[in-house]
Amino acid sequence: MDISGLPTPCYVVDEDKLIHNLTILKEIEETTGAKILLAQKAFSFFHSYPLIANYISGTTASGLYEARLGREEMKKENHVYAPAYKYSDMEELVRICDHIIFNSEMQYEQYHNMCKDNTSIGLRINPECSTQEGHEIYDPCSPGSRLGITPANFEKFLEKHDGRLPNDVDGLHFHTLCEQNSDALEITWKAVEEKFATSLSQIKWLNMGGGHHITRPDYDRELLKNLVVNIKQKYDIDVYLEPGEAIALNAGYFVTEVLDVVHNDIDVLILDGSAACHMPDVLEMPYRPPLQGAGLPNEKKHTYRLASATCLAGDVIGDYSFDHEVSVGDRLVFDDMAIYSMVKNNTFNGTPLPCLIYLKQNGEYEMVRKFGYEDFKNRLS
Repeated sequence: MDISGLPTPCYVVDEDKLIHNLTILKEIEETTGAKILLAQKAFSFFHSYPLIANYISGTTASGLYEARLGREEMKKENHVYAPAYKYSDMEELVRICDHIIFNSEMQYEQYHNMCKDNTSIGLRINPECSTQEGHEIYDPCSPGSRLGITPANFEKFLEKHDGRLPNDVDGLHFHTLCEQNSDALEITWKAVEEKFATSLSQIKWLNMGGGHHITRPDYDRELLKNLVVNIKQKYDIDVYLEPGEAIALNAGYFVTEVLDVVHNDIDVLILDGSAACHMPDVLEMPYRPPLQGAGLPNEKKHTYRLASATCLAGDVIGDYSFDHEVSVGDRLVFDDMAIYSMVKNNTFNGTPLPCLIYLKQNGEYEMVRKFGYEDFKNRLS
């Protein structure tokens, strides 16, 4: 990429790489009959929604505003799940969502009568089957999790309804994965089938959530296809998948400029990009974003610590090494910055929000959105 003319900091979404991912997902839909939805919590760059709509079935939301965005900008199937809903939100959600998924028995009892004829009701279940290690913050099946109805509570719910799902419940939903391969999904499905078997024959659809890294090079897509086809054939139901990361995986960049170099045992580059403000997963997971032309500490001749201009002492992206010295005014490009970046950014310290730029297939850059002082001020009072 020629980044010399780009303002910094900025996110760049790569159309060509988006299409690469979407082509894979479309092939999954066509060969299995599964319906794939964009999980907007990972990627809400709606400038690309008309493109995405050509490849997959719709969007899924984690709340009212995402649901409105999906309805307005994608205009296809529109699903929503949240751990709890407000009454005022439900009044609008039942008008704009095709599927509404309830997290608990209480939420279902409170709101199911509000759902209209064109709104399909689902329940989120918790199969109590953890397939992750080291990332408890992202494990919906961890002990004490608030996400989904456990098998024991599900049985109690069925007992209140004569041992069956209520007639207005059309589907079940589970979401247990995070950046995982299809072998983890297979393990989870076996747990779901074992613990919720009696209800699987009563539903019209099954939503297997997100966390599927379908577009990653080492992902076993044949296992996923076989699993989906077998479920559809065995239970005669529709199957939904809700990837977010897979749609925009490796399809975006974050461009930042070096403002200063500080020396304190290690050379520290002060950037106009921030982990805390612009790539929160770096601190939250933690996560080391790939940096073009750089290596691990001491792998190359010159090692630097990359940090931000905010006042947070821990606003550090990580230690990287380079073949050459890095100077003030140099630009750095982080890869895989489309997902969980612009949807989670903030203006701590009055830090400007990065520009949003679209890199078209023909190599041209399109400035989609440039943020300024008013965007910062209007969030406050």
